[in-house]
Amino acid sequence: MPAPILVIGGTTGIGAALARRLAADGTPLHVMGRDRDRLGAIASELGCATTSVDATDTDALARAVSEAARDGLGGLAYCVGSIVLKPLGQVTAADMATAFALNTIGPAMAVKAAAASLAPGSGVVLFSTVAARQGFANHVAIAAAKGGVEALTLSLAAELAPRLRVNCIAPSLTRTPLAARLTGNEAMAKAIAGLHPIARLGEPDDAAALAAFLLSANAGWITGQVIGVDGGRSTLRTKG
Repeated sequence: MPAPILVIGGTTGIGAALARRLAADGTPLHVMGRDRDRLGAIASELGCATTSVDATDTDALARAVSEAARDGLGGLAYCVGSIVLKPLGQVTAADMATAFALNTIGPAMAVKAAAASLAPGSGVVLFSTVAARQGFANHVAIAAAKGGVEALTLSLAAELAPRLRVNCIAPSLTRTPLAARLTGNEAMAKAIAGLHPIARLGEPDDAAALAAFLLSANAGWITGQVIGVDGGRSTLRTKG
């Protein structure tokens, strides 16, 4: 049996969509998340191994990943994220520290803990955001942290090549529980959707489909890339 793919943050949103995609293809999985009830539900649904861990506790995360990787891994996806939207005047040092711990330090420590146990040719997938390169107001904490993820992706891809591949997906606003405060307001959601050349918001499976591909052998010559799944928002402007 092939080694399992570790999906960190695999109980909701894009991470859960990725876990379901991989399971549907018969890929063994190990899913990590903070919410024990959601972990139990995903374990029951997919028949996969699970571990409860809070990704903001980077030491605990590293220990959990090391334990999960003990018998080998076939890939790793770090799907944990946050959306900290505050104007600069309201952003605190704690906001910045938490954003970096969760979004930037977490994946670095997870990959460090797993690297030696990942099978040669395996893929690692991290997640950024369209906001890291677009310069949106009120995104100081999250854009800075996700910009760090993009730099981390390039550094890891260079250091771990040729044995491992490391890529990053940068979605635009996606209908996940994390983004419910934005997507739950239909007027706001419609307005933001209209800013995309493909005029809709993302769905979790949009990014999950690319993540599954990047983890597969079909992406064997792709590494060090930051790829937008964003309806064209990062590179195109609408006609209006």
